[in-house]
Amino acid sequence: MQQILVVEDEQSIAEMLQLNLELEGFSVTTVNNGRAALELAPTVNTFQLIILDIMLPEVSGMDLCRAYRKVCDVPILFLSAKGTTIDRIAGLKLGANDFLPKPFDLEELILRVQNLVNFQSDRKTTDELQIGDWSIHFSSFEVVNRTTGEHAALSKREIELLQFFSKHEGEVVSRDLLLNALWSQDQFPTGRTIDNYILNFRKLFEPEPKNPIYFHSIRGVGYKFTLV
Repeated sequence: MQQILVVEDEQSIAEMLQLNLELEGFSVTTVNNGRAALELAPTVNTFQLIILDIMLPEVSGMDLCRAYRKVCDVPILFLSAKGTTIDRIAGLKLGANDFLPKPFDLEELILRVQNLVNFQSDRKTTDELQIGDWSIHFSSFEVVNRTTGEHAALSKREIELLQFFSKHEGEVVSRDLLLNALWSQDQFPTGRTIDNYILNFRKLFEPEPKNPIYFHSIRGVGYKFTLV
């Protein structure tokens, strides 16, 4: 059974969500406190969807999203009485997948939930990625050129970046999103850190590094990874 985590401090809304999601066949866990939800971070990847209120006691939904994105890519749907454009953009920049302002239509919420869960289920769950002539083996941190037989070793961070790009193929991802997803708050990388990794990927994977076909720069935003 597909599992959904609901983090909502308004009891009436939490109970309504649990009841209706369970009627749709989901298993629902509800938490009404941001601090308690933060303690679930080590096991949050067991859920197929996370529904987060933004205004929570002790730890905000935004901070929870930031923490969860460091350990998982489970779809996140924000619910908030603050439905301004600024709030939506802030949530999406942190890695949320969708944003629904309160009050919301229940049927619309159910449709959004089903779309996010189905999208997650359809994602590839492979340990290998093909980029041109190269095969990347995530578990061994190794890349192999299928044409020449050349081998190379990648760092853990490089593998994490490639896994992230693979899961978000065709999407424009910002430098901030990558930094929030893969680096902890006690580290101090910058957008230039991401740029350097991309330069190395181009040297390794691109037939013509100055004319990339896999790792594209999106001016003023970040990068887009595409397979051709």
